[in-house]
Amino acid sequence: MSHSVTFRRAILVVCLLFSGLCFSQAAETGQDAWITTLPLEAGFSQARLDEMQAAIRKGDFKSITSVLIARHGKLVYESYFDDAGAEALRNTRSATKTITSMLVGVAIDKRLLPGVDARVFSFFPEEHPVENPDPRKEQITVEDFLTMSSLLECDDENEFSRGNEERMYLIEDWIKFTLDLPVRGFPAWVPKPKDSPYGRSFSYCTAGASTLGGVLEKATKQKVADFAAANLFAPLGITKAEWQYSPMGIAQTGGGLALRSRDYLKLGQLYLNGGRWNGKQLISADWVKRSTTPHAQVDDQTEYGYFWWLKSFSTAKGKYPAYLMQGSGGNKVAIFPEQDMVVVITTTNYHERGAHQISDKLLTDYILGSLTN
Repeated sequence: MSHSVTFRRAILVVCLLFSGLCFSQAAETGQDAWITTLPLEAGFSQARLDEMQAAIRKGDFKSITSVLIARHGKLVYESYFDDAGAEALRNTRSATKTITSMLVGVAIDKRLLPGVDARVFSFFPEEHPVENPDPRKEQITVEDFLTMSSLLECDDENEFSRGNEERMYLIEDWIKFTLDLPVRGFPAWVPKPKDSPYGRSFSYCTAGASTLGGVLEKATKQKVADFAAANLFAPLGITKAEWQYSPMGIAQTGGGLALRSRDYLKLGQLYLNGGRWNGKQLISADWVKRSTTPHAQVDDQTEYGYFWWLKSFSTAKGKYPAYLMQGSGGNKVAIFPEQDMVVVITTTNYHERGAHQISDKLLTDYILGSLTN
């Protein structure tokens, strides 16, 4: 047996003697000193993980840049498949939306934001009058944007939509762009909110997520980046964050934040911990639960929380319920509560057809497929 294996097993014995507190004393310090464990000891097949690594390097999954797995609070697997390595800041695109949900939760916990029922339009009196006035627009809440179910005609999946994000990027004031949108119509083939699960009709809208950045700045009286750094990133030991900004200088809370892969793993572990890190409640357990509870239905396989995707992954062994941060290119931070596991997959498959399916196959065939218990 190699010295490294012997050393790791010695660490594991010490951890067990102290009732599994190694994670709270190491990974939860906010630093990068994750306690590592051997895949076999965490319930994984080493051979299957080796096969995964070979398949990624062969190009079977196009451009996967990193894969990290934590289970029972310990780092089981970490590998980088590009030249940038562990210190690279990785743009996971719309996974940023989920971090925006975290910040909204923190602002509510600190009573800086009244709650998810706060009306969005009330934060921007300077933008009035708005185009396409309608009393229903004035009733749109923070929760409507968090659940992608506001009545605004905004659909990134429809190139003809007035609210399509590509149209927003062409103008200077993204908030006014959002507030000026008309109320959406519901043709016969589209269920109205009252006829939809959870009473909400889902329509993916980056403009709404971007506007929540403005809401956060108004409510907290801080720049989004500063509020995030002080209240979320610093306690987690996240020291490097690269935000993208709108032309008006507001952090792009709809997508584009770049962090290290280990930092995404920390954010996933924070939610798996019920919002606790290093013995402190950074986000209330209530917000974690509400955020990862279904509020809208995306399709027959997927539901949606507060900027969290909720779905199950199937293998020959059964179904694995998860909640996920997701971004273009198949970037994912997946939390599997029943397995006490967090998985980070970063990619540059931005222009690959079926990019999410590529990452899902990696997740099901190799990562979930490598579980032995």
